[in-house]
Amino acid sequence: MFGCILYLFVFLGGAGGINQALQQTLYSFSEQKCVYRAVVSEQPEPKEHSFLCRAFLEERQDSVCTMPVNRKVLLYISKDSLSEGLRSGDELIFFAHVSPPSNNGNPDEFDYARYLRYKGISGIAFVASGNWKITGYRFSRSCRQIALEYRDRILDQYRALKFNPDEFAVLAALTVGYKEELSEDIRETYSVSGASHVLALSGLHIGFLYMMLLFFLKWLPGNTFGVRLFRAVVIITALWGFAFFTGLSPSVIRSVIMFSLLALSVLSRRTGISLNTLALTACIMLVVHPFWLFDVGFQLSFSAVAAILLLYPWLFRQLPVGNSLLKKVWALMSVSLAAQIGTAPLVLLYFSRFPTHFLLTNLLVIPLVSGIMYATVALLVLTPFPMLYTGCSVVVRSLVDWLNTMVRWVEHLPLASIDRVWIYPTEAFAFYLVLLIGMRYKVVRSLKCLYVLGICILAMGSFHWVSRMMDRPVQSIVFYNVRGCPVVHCIEACGKSWLAYADSIPDERRLSRAVAGYWNRLHLDVPVAITDNFHSSGFWMQDHLLMFGNKRICMVSDNRWRNKTVAESLNIDYLYVCKGYTGKLESLVGLFHCREVILDSSLSAYYKEAYSEECRRLGLHFISLSDEGSVRFLL
Repeated sequence: MFGCILYLFVFLGGAGGINQALQQTLYSFSEQKCVYRAVVSEQPEPKEHSFLCRAFLEERQDSVCTMPVNRKVLLYISKDSLSEGLRSGDELIFFAHVSPPSNNGNPDEFDYARYLRYKGISGIAFVASGNWKITGYRFSRSCRQIALEYRDRILDQYRALKFNPDEFAVLAALTVGYKEELSEDIRETYSVSGASHVLALSGLHIGFLYMMLLFFLKWLPGNTFGVRLFRAVVIITALWGFAFFTGLSPSVIRSVIMFSLLALSVLSRRTGISLNTLALTACIMLVVHPFWLFDVGFQLSFSAVAAILLLYPWLFRQLPVGNSLLKKVWALMSVSLAAQIGTAPLVLLYFSRFPTHFLLTNLLVIPLVSGIMYATVALLVLTPFPMLYTGCSVVVRSLVDWLNTMVRWVEHLPLASIDRVWIYPTEAFAFYLVLLIGMRYKVVRSLKCLYVLGICILAMGSFHWVSRMMDRPVQSIVFYNVRGCPVVHCIEACGKSWLAYADSIPDERRLSRAVAGYWNRLHLDVPVAITDNFHSSGFWMQDHLLMFGNKRICMVSDNRWRNKTVAESLNIDYLYVCKGYTGKLESLVGLFHCREVILDSSLSAYYKEAYSEECRRLGLHFISLSDEGSVRFLL
């Protein structure tokens, strides 16, 4: 009873802490553009057309008074010669509309608004050139800012060695946790091959650092308590310095806490990491930052370590190996297999992909990653010695090149990954429940435990079948809210579908990132992309006029219909107005008699407002995707 009460108390305390932290991110921003004062809290990140500045919003100013805000915000400041000089600590005054984080309203899309709230972000603003100025500079810096400045120095040192873009990006991610320059292609390559974990600093990298420190400190004479204490202090200080240096990600903090506890256990001549150590680490982290519970890296990191602690000893015993070299290979494979079992449900849930060659990948990349880590440390140590430094840089470059080559080779093997997998959160939870019950049965060999295991598996199968039946595709037309990629998605009940793009060169990758989850949940076939005239038994498109089912759609993305006249207007169901059309809707109404006007999110604010007002004046029913989100019409 005491244990149940304690668990309930801890659960309610954690839920209360999370709710309180969420409430602190809420703020009622003005619906109009206002003047704000903010301080840039981190070094700005360059984007395609702007600089992303994480800032602390101090106050809002108007002609009457100044109101304190005191919230974290994201500022997207237009690129120009002035914004290129922005730096952490700059004090800004800007004129913009700050709004709370919001999603695009597409089905099954990534919940970006919740993600930002869990990061403590209260608002987002887009600041145009000329609507801001620097009013001062605040020299006070946090420990994290100082650490990131030192990290930037090392990145500049890497850049001076003239690595090619992929080599630099992988080296920066492996050694200092800087992943901003990883291209989409290299991310995809590592994901398909099952090597993504080496690009995210975690226990693997911290373990290499711990072993290196332990190796050098073992040369200290004696094994008294004072010597062991000195070793522990040096190791813990170095590990936490590295954690600050790389930005304090949840996976790094988890690893550093666990290896710090391991270093302290040496003082009492105990070794090893247990589930109790893992649980203590989780408690410490969640007390400090409750939102880490919802961080994907946190979940993957702890599930991997828990699975290794629980499954590795049993897996390793299943194949007795006498040869010492083969024994080490099997140990590495057992660790990889245990970690993959522990993380598979989360990987499928969040990424809809399962890399099938993960064992081969780990056998190839882990030795290379260890070599890169140690060679990079040697590279930094040898900086004062030009000849040795140059030679070591050649070694680092070769190792990174081999790593990328191996990963690309695995990527191109047959059936390298199983993609477009969809599982529900309930199924992921049920998988872990079945795994725990199965491990319990392995220990106690109880018939009752076996019955419970069978019932759970049967319930999982039934839930999956019912969910599949409920999520079967139906004949429908979908308009997505994906800015810069206007498209009409026509879906058949059999799972076949067509994507009719308004642009001749569409941004298919952006669309896929936004709505791939929806397609996976419906188990659709790969959609057929249409950018020009197309005719088939179920779908017809000619000059941006579509026919699907019993519906007609006209996509207007240029001025081909301007100043045209007809004897009799054409009846259509949906008039889809996109960026590129600069005329008035009134001229289109003379050509088409439409039931609904769809305003795409690619339209500028000026045209969206103008067309909305024109629809009201003409008595046309309209839907603005940027305001309403994605819309689906069942046929």
